[in-house]
Amino acid sequence: MTKQIGFIGLGIMGKPMSLNLLKAGYNVTVNDINTQSVEALVEAGAQAGTLVEMGKLCDVIITMLPTSQHVKQVVLGENGILKTATKGTVIIDMSSISPVASVEIADEAAKQGVEMLDAPVSGGEPKAIDGTLAIMVGGKESVFESVKDVLHAVGSDVTLVGQNGSGVTAKLANQIIVNLNIAAMSEALVLAAKAGIDVEKMYQAIRGGLAGSAVLDAKVPLILDRNFVAGGRIDINLKDITNVMETAHEIGVPLPLSSQLLEIFHALKVDGKAGDDHGGIVQYYEKLANVEVRKA
Repeated sequence: MTKQIGFIGLGIMGKPMSLNLLKAGYNVTVNDINTQSVEALVEAGAQAGTLVEMGKLCDVIITMLPTSQHVKQVVLGENGILKTATKGTVIIDMSSISPVASVEIADEAAKQGVEMLDAPVSGGEPKAIDGTLAIMVGGKESVFESVKDVLHAVGSDVTLVGQNGSGVTAKLANQIIVNLNIAAMSEALVLAAKAGIDVEKMYQAIRGGLAGSAVLDAKVPLILDRNFVAGGRIDINLKDITNVMETAHEIGVPLPLSSQLLEIFHALKVDGKAGDDHGGIVQYYEKLANVEVRKA
């Protein structure tokens, strides 16, 4: 029997993920405050529904939302999922939220016999569209096995990291590596641009060596085209790095580079760049050096 899936949050990532679930043959009920996104999914074959309806009807309910507070609201709120969710329902939170909040929500769900996995993703909008996201999961192995088919409909690399909270912790580590990589790359690009060399040729020269990375290949061509349309927004990554620092300080881990990165994100937000892609970190360095990285 086909699983009934609820999907809450049809943003940059959630919308294409929902479409991939439809393509995989699942019955999908969707919910978002953006009515246009809901209408687009309904046209593609989904149903629109409230959180209370999803709790009653769906075997698996996926949340893909901006912050911990949003996830708490849709799961634990007055008209949230847990109002009607029955024993055995599985909530998969694919948002990037704090481990503390994630475990708290899982514990509340467990009181009703509702299972929860934290399953944040990496790969940005392109991989959400083609269904090849990397998914890092926290929760019970038996629950993970029961919904692995759903996760594989939206991702290609799906890994159970450990118990509840492990997936979102892995995502925090992922965000440190990705965003510091972009920052380091930005410093190098701005240096090359100010020195007057052809940045595109420099990129071709170094991408096959040890400096090469998925981040380099994903972001340099966009920067050279001055394309900062968001695949991963600066304000969302600011939220992630804020979660990184709070979690790190709580458990006694100093993160000097990440703390500097957080200030860079705050500077970009003040400069009106909050809605740009995180490849737009380069604009912080460009302003300092009074130079622009672009094609020759």
